[in-house]
Amino acid sequence: MTSLTFRSATPSDVDALVALVTSAYRGDASRAGWTTEADFLDGNRIDPDVLRADIERARSRVVLAERDGTLQACAHVADEDGHGYFGMFSVVPGLQGGGIGKALLAECERIARDDWRLPDMRMTVIDIRDELIAFYERRGYRRTGVYKPFPHGDERFGIAKRDDLRFEVLEKPL
Repeated sequence: MTSLTFRSATPSDVDALVALVTSAYRGDASRAGWTTEADFLDGNRIDPDVLRADIERARSRVVLAERDGTLQACAHVADEDGHGYFGMFSVVPGLQGGGIGKALLAECERIARDDWRLPDMRMTVIDIRDELIAFYERRGYRRTGVYKPFPHGDERFGIAKRDDLRFEVLEKPL
């Protein structure tokens, strides 16, 4: 098997990225992996216009992980107010658990630390996602106890099936 390669997304990647992110989190296809949010969210996981803006803005990269030219995973890393931000982390459901995500997370941490000289990486995770939070804790992230509201009513980011969804900020020194 050839090694994983990383590259920055371009606007021409938007459709493939929307499909990948949706397959990892929403609908029945997402149930093939362990990152599914299908039990508590419907609808979109990422808005194409928001994604395009993330690709095009300064100190923001959507990083693609590919093998033999085939998209395996993606994530967004950005400089937000002097701190690294990590999000939109998606691995093809049938490939989850094989180390692709760990390698991609490490590459995004490297970008924030080495390319942008940022002191830490932050992310927001829906706080009921215990298994996902545990994944990040095993990689050095800690729960901060800082919560942010879920964008209930903004269908660009999904349709909540329950009204108690919120994000918790996780953080790791780089």
